[in-house]
Amino acid sequence: MRVLAYLAAQAGPSPAAAVAQHLGLPRSTVYHLLSVLVEEGFVTHLPEEHRYGLGTASLALGSAYARQAPLARLARPVVGRLVESTGESAHLAVLNGREVLYLVEQRAPRRPALVTDVDVRLPAHLTASGRAVLARLPAAQVRALFPGPSAFADRTGVGPQSLRALRDVLREVRARGWATEDGEVSPGLASVARAAVDHTGSPVAGIALTFVSDDVPPARRAELADAVGRAASEISRRLGARTPLPPRESPGRRGRTAVREVEPWSAIEPWSAK
Repeated sequence: MRVLAYLAAQAGPSPAAAVAQHLGLPRSTVYHLLSVLVEEGFVTHLPEEHRYGLGTASLALGSAYARQAPLARLARPVVGRLVESTGESAHLAVLNGREVLYLVEQRAPRRPALVTDVDVRLPAHLTASGRAVLARLPAAQVRALFPGPSAFADRTGVGPQSLRALRDVLREVRARGWATEDGEVSPGLASVARAAVDHTGSPVAGIALTFVSDDVPPARRAELADAVGRAASEISRRLGARTPLPPRESPGRRGRTAVREVEPWSAIEPWSAK
């Protein structure tokens, strides 16, 4: 699994020596593992280049993951409890290019209709869930997603329309600990969101609550953000998020890679509908 994870993280095929060095394993062991993986189709050997890359069986695994929709299945009951405990509508979305794609949507009774729904896409830089995820990405990745003015879609005339403005928004998200938007997706509606992470600390989805802006004062918004944080923490645990290692820790001699630091809200007690 560590061999596959290393190959998946590279921009292209890698020599066996690089795999052995990164994992801290003897070359003979790595060659044996690679030969078995090649036999089973999970790795492809490129003899002219003396390198190894992922094989078609690895692609099949990725496709099976998408078919089974485990993220939506794991998150749906947590989103449901969040709606029950807050009385507001909630949703979960993943980053898809410069947009967010909504996978889970649950409306609270007697709350206003929303433009969000399952399979709906919205500009990530305008949504709270998108901002929660973008705030945890490397600066270079955000810059690649938003290279120029044409990358910034507009819905209501409000929201960042340049990389500099977006960076300011994301800086505020990191400082505050949660993302927000107010009237940038739909006039009169606002949202708060936080990101769920996987076992590496990478953001995989944003979970958000949406409410009528005028009905929710700042103190209540902070309470809603705390509730969203507990839900995001629970989803993260369901995805296998581990206790984070110090962010600057380098790989150990046995090849164990440090997990990126997870924000404090993902280390709280399991979320419940209390």
